[in-house]
Amino acid sequence: MQNRRITTLLFDLGGTLHTVKRTEASRYHFCEHLLSVLSEHGVSLDVTPNALDAMLAVNGEEYKHFGEKNLIELPQSVIWSQYYLKELHIPEERLAPFAEELSFLYDHERVINSPRPYLRETMMALHAQGIRLGIVSNIISTTLVPFVLRQYGILELMECIVMSSSVGIRKPDPRIFEIALKELDVTAAETGYVGDTISRDVLGSRNAGLGLCVRIDNPAIAHRDAAFQGLDAPRADYVIRELNELVPLLSQING
Repeated sequence: MQNRRITTLLFDLGGTLHTVKRTEASRYHFCEHLLSVLSEHGVSLDVTPNALDAMLAVNGEEYKHFGEKNLIELPQSVIWSQYYLKELHIPEERLAPFAEELSFLYDHERVINSPRPYLRETMMALHAQGIRLGIVSNIISTTLVPFVLRQYGILELMECIVMSSSVGIRKPDPRIFEIALKELDVTAAETGYVGDTISRDVLGSRNAGLGLCVRIDNPAIAHRDAAFQGLDAPRADYVIRELNELVPLLSQING
């Protein structure tokens, strides 16, 4: 790898470019807003925000396990009808017209997303090195990624945004990475990936045969990688604590 030039870096979003934190207040506010949006669209529910929060906690985990097992992302109306709100028996066709609105709120208001330190400086410095940048993200919303990238002032630097919500494929399936490679017209060998999980990001980039794999430390997701701690677990080429470590690292790799 040291003799191979890396021209392109793809990034995960949640846990990598920003950290994700849940609080009781954020969950309650989200559930209140969710009930209001449903009501505005003619779906009035006899459920309290606290009961809805408890329902989403259980059903969200069920859908996460489904996605991890099958490596597919279902259509948003199916996710909300058959998983997140399944006890409420709302038909998919009633949710379909505003399912993206619900999904955006789920990814934006249910949690507190905070940009990692040095985010914009790092992306600008990598861009100045001639590194092409892009995103490959598992996410149910189709609009959250460009929304937050614009907030962080780096949307214009991203040449490619591939989301599981748009392509129906989830990491660590190599095909989601291959879609990005095709869009950018680059080879796997010259492309690196930066993510925070072993189970999705490290394994996925290895499955896709990418030339570089970097894992950024994120203690908040350690429980997700509990099954990937043995000697035979996939390993990143480098582990970093802060995003700005990427700038000298890419300089070193590319000579």
